[in-house]
Amino acid sequence: MPIKVQHLDKHIGRQHVLSDINLTIRDGEVVGLLGPNGAGKS
Repeated sequence: MPIKVQHLDKHIGRQHVLSDINLTIRDGEVVGLLGPNGAGKS
């Protein structure tokens, strides 16, 4: 079963950090999210 994210927006406090993100992860795919410590990856 795929994982789908559509039209994701994210704010941290007053800062807009993601805008209109669309993502599909298919069965068997491996995805990693990279960024510095404290960047809000979790």
